[in-house]
Amino acid sequence: MANIAVVGAQWGDEGKGKIVDLLTEGVDVVARYQGGHNAGHTVVINNEKFILHVIPSGILHKDKTCIIGNGVVIDPKSLIEEIKGLKQRGIHVGKNLFVSENAHVIMPYHVALESISEQAKGAKKIGTTKRGIGPAYVDKMSRTGVRVVDLLDGKVLKEKIKANLLEVNYLLENRYKAKKINPEKLYSEYMKYASYLAPFITNTVALINKLIDRGNKVLFEGAQGTLLDVDHGTYPYVTSSSASVGGVCTGLGVAPSKIDEVLGVVKAYTTRVGGGPFTTELKDNLGELLRERGGEYGATTGRPRRCGWLDIVGLKHSARINGFTGIALTKLDVLDELEKIKVCVEYKYEDPYKKCECSKQGRPCRFTDMPQSHRVLEQCKPVYNELDGWNKSTAGIKKLRDLPKQARAYIDYIEDMLNLKVDIISTGQRRNEVIVLRNPVKK
Repeated sequence: MANIAVVGAQWGDEGKGKIVDLLTEGVDVVARYQGGHNAGHTVVINNEKFILHVIPSGILHKDKTCIIGNGVVIDPKSLIEEIKGLKQRGIHVGKNLFVSENAHVIMPYHVALESISEQAKGAKKIGTTKRGIGPAYVDKMSRTGVRVVDLLDGKVLKEKIKANLLEVNYLLENRYKAKKINPEKLYSEYMKYASYLAPFITNTVALINKLIDRGNKVLFEGAQGTLLDVDHGTYPYVTSSSASVGGVCTGLGVAPSKIDEVLGVVKAYTTRVGGGPFTTELKDNLGELLRERGGEYGATTGRPRRCGWLDIVGLKHSARINGFTGIALTKLDVLDELEKIKVCVEYKYEDPYKKCECSKQGRPCRFTDMPQSHRVLEQCKPVYNELDGWNKSTAGIKKLRDLPKQARAYIDYIEDMLNLKVDIISTGQRRNEVIVLRNPVKK
């Protein structure tokens, strides 16, 4: 049996949706463990594009059980729209989808507070999607959140809305000079959502563990990437949940011993959305070329992604945290037109305060481990190794031997630098544009 976690190794947008879709054929269950509807997983089937936000990518396959775990924060309106949208396109959504009763609910006041707060930060804004994700997690940690199970109990829901709006409306009216939220109107709206979602709601912790104990293979699906993890990412420019493999245990109630494989999804270059340090960012025509060739615009928001060279320092950090057993390398074809390809192998840092031993000796610091201070990270410069490009199309290639020699050399270089094997290589958007060297599900 192989239960596998698919984890983003960079700042998200690595192409996890396609990899999950590919591996779903060999599993029985696909379970989402964290994040919210600010994420977007894109899957292309027969030239038809599907963008999923909270529902696991496995929903596109027949006879697969899909679970939205307790670690996810759910906007009921958005989830209902996603369900209806899939049904309209002929995708079955019914008894194959389960929503955790312990998942927390995004409320309109979360969206309002995040939007106002982000705007107030000015130049120091994080770059959130303003969909209420962060404030919903804040309420979860402060033990004032509304859970999905509360939607099924009108009395509890009404009490929580009333109690939370006492503070929220005070902030909206007195601090932000914004319009207050009507508790009765909000209660009525969410009771309608509850009626629609009730058939999907269950104890998913008991469900998923029973399925595993019966021998069902499970694929654990995350959102964002490790460098956006609230504990291990480039804090404070991170998401509000555990996007690394640890989120599987807390976000689904699954023991670590039940995770057999951890597949890290690595884009052949690097992208990032929103604010925060990005050591290998390209702010020139080459960065624009990567953006256009890679279609680097947010699946959910449409925002242009920042683009840069592959960063081995960040990837080593991710590999250490997650214990990757293999790599899925995506968007290799985006690099097809380049004569030369650079890879960042370490960071160089000039300490303005001259406190470190390196600066005292008149030389810059060199980092092969990612610095934890965002101030230091923002001032780091990349140290590159340069490799030959292949300047040939790899789009749609399905066998390793058919790749250009330089493309194979690039893959070998990544394997050597990370001491990990590349199991899967994606050579295009479509489901069948892929090279599978080892299927981690078929352990």
